[in-house]
Amino acid sequence: MPSFSVLIPGVLRPLVDDAEALTVELPADSEPATVAVILSSLAAGHPRLGRRLRDETGALRRHVNVYLGPDEVRRLQGLETRVPDGSELLVMQSVAGG
Repeated sequence: MPSFSVLIPGVLRPLVDDAEALTVELPADSEPATVAVILSSLAAGHPRLGRRLRDETGALRRHVNVYLGPDEVRRLQGLETRVPDGSELLVMQSVAGG
């Protein structure tokens, strides 16, 4: 069963019972693991978090960045970026202020 970690920034932790990271497990016979599939699985268990990460069309919200290793997924294949088993995704949310 493929398993992935999603690191949650402090500003979003209240939406996931203050968890610093969440584990997403996909069925062995599921479609290839992509950022979209992982975020959809995450949103199924945490719908409020899902709404903060993606808009009604399923696109990442403008102020949300997701990293696979050192690379922001928009600079790869976006939500269709394949994620190797055991990988860690880092969610970063821009915060306004000065």
